[in-house]
Order: sequence, then structure tokens, then C-alpha cells
Amino acid sequence: MARAHSVGYKEHSMATAEQVKALIRSHAEGDDSRFYAIAMQVAAQAARSGHGKFAHELRDLVDQVKARSKAIEPARGPKPVPLAQPRGELVGLLTVGYPKTRLVDMALTETLRSRLERVLTEQRQRDRIREHGLSPMRKLLLVGPPGTGKTMTAAARAGELGLPLFSIQLDGLITKYMGETASKLRLVFDAIQSTRGVYFFDEFDALGSERGSRNDVGEIRRVLNSFLQFLEQDESDSLVLGATNHVGLLDRALFRRFDAVLEYALPTAEIAKRVIRARLGMLDTSAVDWAAAVKAAEGLSHAEIAMACEQTAKNAILDHSTAVRDSELALALEERRGVSATIEGAAA
Repeated sequence: MARAHSVGYKEHSMATAEQVKALIRSHAEGDDSRFYAIAMQVAAQAARSGHGKFAHELRDLVDQVKARSKAIEPARGPKPVPLAQPRGELVGLLTVGYPKTRLVDMALTETLRSRLERVLTEQRQRDRIREHGLSPMRKLLLVGPPGTGKTMTAAARAGELGLPLFSIQLDGLITKYMGETASKLRLVFDAIQSTRGVYFFDEFDALGSERGSRNDVGEIRRVLNSFLQFLEQDESDSLVLGATNHVGLLDRALFRRFDAVLEYALPTAEIAKRVIRARLGMLDTSAVDWAAAVKAAEGLSHAEIAMACEQTAKNAILDHSTAVRDSELALALEERRGVSATIEGAAA
């Protein structure tokens, strides 16, 4: 009994330590909405631990600060317009965003987290690396099932480095005229060279399919060859990320052009539990049967688990409750499993 209490206390302490670090990061980055959300998570956790007075005072303090911020907001003037915006022929090829996502927001295995942190370290010290005649990692191929964090990784790269995230619109890039596609591809790589950012090619297999496939034609080979050439010649400061759910379709030559291949997988039981805890952190989860919840989440992706938790949270809010009902969470996870099965069946 004492050991169980000790373990529970340790988990609680670790969660609080992570929240404190997240509070400091969000304050340093000027991310007010994230700062308030984490503060409310701390208040909710304190209430569940029996520190009702502290939780009440913290909620009141957050409300007061938010009200004061709204009052002085008009004096600050309009928010600055982002400098990097696609223009001219790039308008239909790129969309741009400025994510606030951070690596700490992601539920990852330690191996994958370590590799992503290494990329960040090399990018932040890229001048030092280049002084010694070396190049920092910046061309990454992300492979794995849908919903396992590939797109969120692109957002976290941009958010951590304070860079714009440019998403390449393949429907605008790939046309029935392959010569035109190659020309548009050149425009994208010109942008990669001229404007530093994170450039994200999602559903990358649409561009990088194996050249010897039965559906292949000469023009498609030329487009792929152009892409390989542009990628190899690119020596910019931008990060280039390709993501695919179908790694088996990619041409083998592509792998040699990327600095690293990062593999994503469906969450382990521990990762699934972390995703559920994080997504329901604002609510009372003391009644949740964690073993049953993790079992119900087995085989679901990070995104599917997150959507199930969001539905559970909305159900609690609509019921005017701050507590998660175990049955509601289990039902939401089962519903996501049904949706996933339907999609897989349609794809087959």
C-alpha cells in the first residue's frame, strides 16, 4: 500500500514538474493561451489532490490576469502581419502557417524524441557545424501509419525554430502536364532557397513512387528525377520534410537524398496512456480505469485516441460535469475503432 502511494506521488510530482517547465516555456515564448491552459491544468490537478483552496485561488488569478490582458489589448495595436507569404505563382502551390506546437506537446517514444531533439540541436548550432565543413540535418523523411504524428512533427519543427511552416499543395503541383509539374517543382525549390522555413511534402509517395512500377510512364520518371536532382542540389537553410503512409511505394533512390528516415508507429500502451492523460488534463480522471482505457485504445493511432478524448471531454462539458465517466471514454474509443475499421475496409 505504501509503495503504491509512493508511486502515485512520484507520478504526480513528475507531471507537476513537466507543467512547471511548460509554463516557463510558454511565458518565454509569449504564448498566453497555452500559459493559461497549463495553469488551469495545474489547478485541476491540485483540486483532485485535495488542495481545494489553492486550486480556487489559482483559477481566480488566471481569470483576473486574462481579464486584465483583454483590457489592455487594444493599446498594443494590431498583430504584425507575417512576413513570409506565398506570392505570384506560389499561391496555389504553398500554404503557410506559424505553428506554436512544441516537441513537449507530442507523445513520442524516447528513441524518436531523441532523434528529433538532435535535429533541433544541429539546426540551432548550424553555423558552428558548418565552420567545421559539415552540414546540419535538415532533410527528413517521415514514414508510418496515418495519425501517428508526422504532420505534428512538421509543425513542431517550425514552432521550436520560430520558422514558418510551408505545406506543399500536391493537387496544385501535380498536373496532367508533367512538364508543367517539373516547372512548378522548380518554383518550390526556389522558394526553399530564398525563404528559410520548414517545407512539408505530405503524401510524399504521390511524387516519389518507384520508377519501375507498372503504372509508371516516362514523364512521371522525369518528374521524379527532377525532384531527386533538386533535393540533392539544395543547400539552403530550410528544412525539407517528406511524409508518407506508404513507404513501400517510394523509389529507393529517395532514401539516399534524405539526412534521416524517422519511423512512426502506433502508440504503445504507455504512450496511449500519456495521450489520454494529456488530452483530458483539464478534467477529473480519478474514476478512469486506466488498464481498461489503454486496452480500448490498442491499435488506434495517436490522432484517433486524441479525437476520442475530445469527444469524451465535450460530453462531460455538455453534462455540466468536470469529471470523466469511464463508460463515456470507453465508448468514444470504441467508436473511433469502428470508424478506423470502416476506412480500412473502404481502402481495401
